[in-house]
Amino acid sequence: MLQILYQSDDLVAINKPHGLLVHRSALAADATHFAVQLLRDQLGSRVYPVHRLDRKTAGVLLFARNEHTNARIQRLFHDGSIYKEYLAIVRGFTPDALLIDYPLRRDDGQLQAAQTTLTTLERTEIDVAFGRHNSSRYSLVRLEPHTGRMHQLRKHMAHVFHPIIGDRPHGCNKQNRLFKERFA
Repeated sequence: MLQILYQSDDLVAINKPHGLLVHRSALAADATHFAVQLLRDQLGSRVYPVHRLDRKTAGVLLFARNEHTNARIQRLFHDGSIYKEYLAIVRGFTPDALLIDYPLRRDDGQLQAAQTTLTTLERTEIDVAFGRHNSSRYSLVRLEPHTGRMHQLRKHMAHVFHPIIGDRPHGCNKQNRLFKERFA
């Protein structure tokens, strides 16, 4: 059963767990459970995802409960009236603010414009030696994608050498292993 965070006649927001696809995809033929179908069955009515989250991303996922609301929200996203933001822990000390304007390549080779705004919320250093360093540095960042490209935030953070902790394949496998072993 999915955790419902908000529900009205027009909208429902859920806490999408890591590993759950939003809807069926040829890119993940191995998947058998999808947020759209699980929520539809849980509510007993049709739902429309108004945005997506990557399979490996946990977070708030919003659904419209009717076609009219879905169309209105899609227009708001298109007009830039509403936006998404994400929190991530990344390797290293990030700048206070940064606009990442770096095009990303689709699977078919075509480049697409992609922009993300990064805002650093906190920085910390822990007494865990890593590689040639006596300690490890991390930042908590807010990421706001201005475009919606596949794996945009993961790729953008890797591009600026601050990979997201826990991300594979764009992250740092050594850091991911450290977090898994030290912090489960």
